[in-house]
Order: sequence, then C-alpha cells, then structure tokens
Amino acid sequence: MADKGKLYVISAPSGGGKTTLIQNVLQRFNNLAYSVSHTTRTPRKNEQQGVDYFFISQKEFKEKIKHNLLLEWAKVHENYYGTSRDFIITSLDKGKSLILDVDVQGARQIMESAIESGMNIVSIFIMPPSIKALAQRLEHRGTDSKKVIEMRLKNAKTEIDKKNMYQHVVINDDLDHAKEDLCKIFEETLNKAMV
Repeated sequence: MADKGKLYVISAPSGGGKTTLIQNVLQRFNNLAYSVSHTTRTPRKNEQQGVDYFFISQKEFKEKIKHNLLLEWAKVHENYYGTSRDFIITSLDKGKSLILDVDVQGARQIMESAIESGMNIVSIFIMPPSIKALAQRLEHRGTDSKKVIEMRLKNAKTEIDKKNMYQHVVINDDLDHAKEDLCKIFEETLNKAMV
C-alpha cells in the first residue's frame, strides 16, 4: 500500500503573498497538487473556474454544509469558503500530497479533524512584514474598495495573533527569501516518513 500523502495547510492574511509563494512551490515540486477550494465570492479578473476556485452560489454551498461534504468551511469577508472532504481524503489515500490555501478558521478545523482522521498535516503561516506593508499591498492590488481593505486589515490583525498554532511561520518581507524559506520546509518534510 502506498504511503499516504501530506496535506500542507497554508494561511496568510489577505495580501500576504501566499498565492505567489504557493505558485512558486508548485513549479518547483512536481509531486504536489493544489487543492482547489469552493467559494461564493465573485471571481477576480484572470481567475478561472476549477483552477483558482470552484465558484458556486450560496445555496449550493449551504447544501454542501448540510450534507457534510466539506472538510472545513468558513465565512470570511462576507463570503463562504470551503474544502471538499472527498477530494482531500481520496488524494491523500492515493499518496498524493496537496497544498491547501485556507484561512485561519479553516486551518483550525482541519488541524482538529486531522487528529481523529490520522491525516499527516504540515501547517504554515505566511506573515507580512507589518500591517502597514500589508495595507500598501492591498491598495496596490487594486481589487478591493477602501471599506473592504479596512475589513481585511482588521481581520489580518486577528489572523496574525493566531500564527503560533502553525508548525512553521514564513515572514514575507523579501519575496526571494520567503520563496526559499517556504521551499526549504517542503524539502525537509515532503518525503519524510510520517512519525
């Protein structure tokens, strides 16, 4: 029987740079896959259905909750986000390691369920250098209104306070250094046997 895959749970405040860092990891490690989450939010420019997210209605999302089809889910910034239970379990059982980009609420749910289900999890928090730098990134991104940015920054402070529940913290103050720090975690854990 093949060894089970690892589930890499990665969180960061909105604008923390995790999407860029995750894309870099996926390019470097061909034995990893990205777990595409479900969301009720509207797609941003250049986002593709089934690649970035599965974009679904609130009604569809609530049906998934009702039938316990999600490994984790949360309402963040007025939208629902969640991860398919079946996709994760099936992939890990086949020996495939996955990266899951998830908020702090979802990460906590997964870490708690991992104990019961025997999932092998590596948890990583991407830390912005400061709230001021995060605010500049969100404004520069140009995808959100001033009100939404303020809400994201308020949430970021709460999320940063939870960083110690993760096994690893990567500070994204310099993109090249952050890429190397993150890749080092994957190099050290990807092929390591489950203890």
